[in-house]
Amino acid sequence: MLIYNTQTRRKEEFRPIEKGKVRMYVCGPTVYDEIHIGNARTFLCFDVVRRYLTYRGYSVTFAQNLTDVDDKIINRANEQGRAAREVSEQYADAFIKQMHRFGILDPDIRPRATREIAAMQEMIQGLIDQKHAYAVPFGDVYFSVRSDPHYGILSGRNVDELMSGARIEKNEQKKDPLDFALWKATKPGEPSWPSPWGDGRPGWHTECVAMIHRYLGVPIDIHGGGQDLIFPHHENETAQCMCNWHTPLANVWMHTGMLTIDGEKMSKSLGNFYTLKEVLDKYPADALRLLMLQTHYRSPLDFSFERLSGAIGTLERLKSCVKNLKWAAKNAPQDGGLSDHDRALTKAVKEAQASFTAQMDDDFNTAGGLAAIFGLVTAGNTYLSEAGSDTSTAAALRAADALVELSCVLGIDLSSKDPEGLPSELIDLAKRYTDFDGDDPVEAAQALIETRQNARKAKQWDTADAIRDGIAGLGLVIEDTQAGARLRKKA
Repeated sequence: MLIYNTQTRRKEEFRPIEKGKVRMYVCGPTVYDEIHIGNARTFLCFDVVRRYLTYRGYSVTFAQNLTDVDDKIINRANEQGRAAREVSEQYADAFIKQMHRFGILDPDIRPRATREIAAMQEMIQGLIDQKHAYAVPFGDVYFSVRSDPHYGILSGRNVDELMSGARIEKNEQKKDPLDFALWKATKPGEPSWPSPWGDGRPGWHTECVAMIHRYLGVPIDIHGGGQDLIFPHHENETAQCMCNWHTPLANVWMHTGMLTIDGEKMSKSLGNFYTLKEVLDKYPADALRLLMLQTHYRSPLDFSFERLSGAIGTLERLKSCVKNLKWAAKNAPQDGGLSDHDRALTKAVKEAQASFTAQMDDDFNTAGGLAAIFGLVTAGNTYLSEAGSDTSTAAALRAADALVELSCVLGIDLSSKDPEGLPSELIDLAKRYTDFDGDDPVEAAQALIETRQNARKAKQWDTADAIRDGIAGLGLVIEDTQAGARLRKKA
């Protein structure tokens, strides 16, 4: 398995520190607002990394923090006339809820910064004792960047070059403009904790390092986040770890590409800023996952609602193939042997599984993994259209199960049970079409198709699926083609 390491700027063979086990950490959100779809893309990508490592047999311990004390939270609380803790709890709960809606697995460990103050203070004191940090009279504590001979190892930046853009803010007592805060002295109305340097709160760059050390130990196998965190956040994290515990923070650093909207940077001022909640309120979570996973995690992702609507159709094609294969398996002749069609489908399953693994082993290439899945969809649809009564339960079920399994690795769930039947008026329409009892079968077909299309337009996915799956039990199939939907009898 190859993984691109941000620190070395190349793909490297993945070798876990402990055989068969992976310790992995991904920076979580600062909980002061609903997360946007750019944040969601990062959390999705690492959810898939975790799922795939588990699929490949690793025992994964996954940790992700919640930053629940920060300038942004304090500012939002002041704007709303609320306590910072009230704001952070509201949006921490909102974040977890949206992650569940998006199909993101809960981390094994989810530490909150406000509950880890003692671990942070212990680390800060260790840095002071080793002359890598210093306290100033007003109670702030700063990390001495120039005391770290390896500073810049992750981002590739040179300390002297960084000086050109560095400056000291008013009231700061840094010895050097590059130094960053480990502990911030309390200000009126801010949350604070007692410390050897005076009441205050931790700096943002301090939190993750202390929590990783406490819960996972250092170094860990994989540390992840968005590309915007490489500098200064992750650079400052690894500097603190190297200077305090004399070991790298992580063996592999992974970072996701940025998300744009119709080719432009997402911004509230441009009116193209979308929260995950807003999108999931209108579109299926699996369709959004499918859209995002069509682009490699390190590449920029250009999001549009047109592309998302297209992903819905693609998702429907995948679901339809699985359900039609299961129907074919259920209705296959019980005494039939394996036909050439069955052998071809069985071969296609093995090829898809091998291709999926090869693509995902190459730096988690989800686009290639999806191509393998849809190659099997094509083979499955060909089998369904050509095999006719030559189908076998084993071959069709094997293909359906493979599609469900590989999609599940990407967090796309196809294993849900079929909805129960159809409303009576739709059953009547389906019977009119199948029985040719004197009514116009074309009219009946159009009514069924229009009812389903209206349900899809209204985002009533369960109703649309119920119509499609319900008529399957009556021997009919609604096919979504480039020329539009059409109704036909099953072969």
